Amino acid sequence: MLGLGTSEIVLILSVILLFFGAKKLPELARGLGTGIREFKEATQEAKATINGPSN
Repeated sequence: MLGLGTSEIVLILSVILLFFGAKKLPELARGLGTGIREFKEATQEAKATINGPSN
């Protein structure tokens, strides 16, 4: 995963927790999930547009 080890991931998550606090993390995760879902949908739409109708 991008050349990151377990200790680096734990450090990054700890810093995020310190910056945003425990109450904001679920909201941030929801926003991230929504963004990823919208990106995937847009990617699929772009692929469909490029490939044309599948008849």
